[in-house]
Amino acid sequence: MSDMRLIVAGAGGRMGRALTRAIADSKGAVLAGALEAPGSELLGKDAGVLAGLPANGIKLSADLWAMSKDADGILDFTVPAATIANVAIAAERGIVHVIGTTGLSASDNAVIKSVTNRAVVVQSGNMSLGVNLLAAVVKRVAKALDENFDIEIVESHHRMKVDAPSGTALMLGQAAAAGRGISLEDHSERGRDGITGARKPGAIGFASLRGGTVAGDHSVTFLGPFERLTLSHQAEDRMLFAHGALKAALWAHGKTPGHYSMADVLGLADI
Repeated sequence: MSDMRLIVAGAGGRMGRALTRAIADSKGAVLAGALEAPGSELLGKDAGVLAGLPANGIKLSADLWAMSKDADGILDFTVPAATIANVAIAAERGIVHVIGTTGLSASDNAVIKSVTNRAVVVQSGNMSLGVNLLAAVVKRVAKALDENFDIEIVESHHRMKVDAPSGTALMLGQAAAAGRGISLEDHSERGRDGITGARKPGAIGFASLRGGTVAGDHSVTFLGPFERLTLSHQAEDRMLFAHGALKAALWAHGKTPGHYSMADVLGLADI
C-alpha cells in the first residue's frame, strides 16, 4: 500500500508542528497539506520550516476543500469550531478524520457522530498509549471498589491551555463512571469553592492546575476508609500525542465507516 497522505490541521500551532515532525519521522505516511485558520499570519509559510525541519514545499493554507482532494486523512488537534467545520469536508471527501481536539460540547460531539455512518472518525481526548492503558485500569478499579471509595481526578497542564478539565481528565472520568455503571454528567463535581457541604456519595471530583510548560499530568485517586490508591500518568513531550495520532490514522486507513477511539486502535475496547 502506498504512503497515507495526511493533512495537519492547525499546522502553525505547537501540536500541529509536532504532527508535522511525527509524519516526517515515520514510515507509511506523507504530509499532503497544512491547514491553518483564515486570516492567520502564518498562511503561505512552509510547514516544514515552521516545524523546525527542512522546507518541504507544503504551504499553510485555509482551504481544506482544495487540499483534501488528494488526501487520505486529516489529523485535527485544533479548537471546537474549527474541528466542526472540518468534519463536514472530511466526511464529504471520504477521508479519515483523527480528532484530538478537546473542549467539545455535547452538540459538537453529536455533529461528529452524525457523519460516522459514512466516514471514518477516530476520536480521543488523549492519543497516548499510556493514558489509554490508564483509562482501562481506572475502569476496572472503579468496578471493583464500591462507593466507600471516593474518586478524585487531578490534572496539570501548561499555562496556555484554554479548556478545563482537560479532555484526558474527562476521558478518565468517563472510564471511572463506566466502571461504576453511572453517568458522569450526573455525578461530576468541579470547581469546589466556599461552603460546599459534605461530599456527595458516588461523586467523581475534578481539579485542574495550570502553569509553566507542563505537557500533561493526570492522576486518579480512589480514597477509601483508611487507605488510598492513586493511578497516574505524566506526559514528558507532546510528540507522544503526535505519534499516537499518526498510529491512529494508519490503523484507520481502509476501515469501514464508524466512530472509533484509541481503545479500538490499541485493542483495549473490551477491557
